[in-house]
Amino acid sequence: MKPVPYSVHEALRLEMGRQLEAANARIAELTAEVGRLAVLVAAGNERLTELLAAALRKKGKSAPPPKAPPPPLTLTEQARTAYEQRPTAPALPEKVAVPKQPQRPTGRKPLPDHLLAEEHTLRPDSCQECGGTDLELVGEVVETKLHVVQEHQRKRVVVRKTCTCRHCGTRTTARSLPAPFARSKATCEWLAWAVYTKFVMLVPLDRIRRDLATKGIHLSISYLVSQMDQAAWLLRNIDREHWKQLLAGTWMATDATGLKVLVPKLPAAYNGYLEIYRREDLVVFQYEAEKGSEALASKLQNFKGLLLADAEHRYNPVFVDGRIVEAGCNAHGRRKFRDAEAAQPTLALEGGTFISHMYVAENEAKRLHLIGEDLRTWRQEKIPPLRDDLLKWMNAVEPTLLPDDPVAKVIRYYRNHWEALFRFIDHPEIPIDNSASEREYQNVAKLRLNSLFAGSTEGAHNAAILLGIAATCKALGVDTQAYLTWAFTRLGTHREDFGMTAAQLTPAKFARPVAG
Repeated sequence: MKPVPYSVHEALRLEMGRQLEAANARIAELTAEVGRLAVLVAAGNERLTELLAAALRKKGKSAPPPKAPPPPLTLTEQARTAYEQRPTAPALPEKVAVPKQPQRPTGRKPLPDHLLAEEHTLRPDSCQECGGTDLELVGEVVETKLHVVQEHQRKRVVVRKTCTCRHCGTRTTARSLPAPFARSKATCEWLAWAVYTKFVMLVPLDRIRRDLATKGIHLSISYLVSQMDQAAWLLRNIDREHWKQLLAGTWMATDATGLKVLVPKLPAAYNGYLEIYRREDLVVFQYEAEKGSEALASKLQNFKGLLLADAEHRYNPVFVDGRIVEAGCNAHGRRKFRDAEAAQPTLALEGGTFISHMYVAENEAKRLHLIGEDLRTWRQEKIPPLRDDLLKWMNAVEPTLLPDDPVAKVIRYYRNHWEALFRFIDHPEIPIDNSASEREYQNVAKLRLNSLFAGSTEGAHNAAILLGIAATCKALGVDTQAYLTWAFTRLGTHREDFGMTAAQLTPAKFARPVAG
């Protein structure tokens, strides 16, 4: 008997999951329907009693003694009443107000002034009407068009003259131009281009090698790997400086994603993890072999403040002593409500509306450019009423749901992390969610798709360094390739001439150089 393909098992599992979700949804609907029918039956019985008493009075018979007062509502009836009286969030505005943009000039925008111009002056040779060649210049028409020149790989030839001192006879050779490292085959500019192409443009090294080969430049893949290693080695202290600055701050955000790594003697790629730590325009990536709590707690032992993270068990030991305070991600709750709409369209939409109103308030604060105490005041005014209504809604809805109902799971998520999810109200420095960290992984996902895996554990650590530097440049709005050229020139063979520390060589210093 042939084994069943994995894809068939997976399809059966997914189909059974869908059928189970549909059955749970149907059970929830039937439970609610039974409750409504019980209310109708009770009302009908009361009406029959009233009609019977009226008929007896009409015949001159005494009415039966009044019944004892009805017993107090059972828990089910209380839940049903609370469910029917649950709060609802106001409708979201159809369009969120956006700041008015200044009136833009109509027509085509002029091309940037910083572009190098390739100028051509053309003069007619003859009259287009009669063909005469005796022409007098009376005017000109100037056209400016966007142009492109194919990228050129060049070689730099440095001729270093050697001289002999007439006084002492010593031979002296002129010092070479700055290079990334001694006996380097490439310049600082070329190494910056290679790192930019790999970690910003997300082009795998084998494709870079093939592209260079079409230009007649034949480099081995091992050479390109060694260049990435050298670049990471040069930038390692800058990455450590970024980490030091993160630990010295009052808050940071973190997340993690998988990264396959080739490890010797293992039959397949090892599933490691790439962690991100960020704050505003400062980003650090770190590779870890395991997604455990011990390494996380160790690296954060010198940090004190707010940690914005997803609700994962591995973060629990970090928050035990209160030195690091948890802040939650509302984007997860918002997505969970949206996913639950497939099984519970009405209730999931109701719950998600409360969260959406919080995001409307946050977007309005951004439009008003509120920061610091102004943002704190705004959040404390706008968010708590929505938070309180959400809690009332949860209390009314949860008793009517089965434990494995998707909406019930979202409600438990908010109950378990209530304080962390609303920590942003009193702390204007942190955002409402961890979406900025997750967006950083878009490039990682594309690079992972193109490159499949890191060639070694050391390569994974080096990739983390280069990804962090590139992400920081992007957050600062810095030209990554220009920064890398600047940094390699000052970190390479001429570093003693510049005498600059890692703190003076960060992308932030490149973006905002110190005057003088």
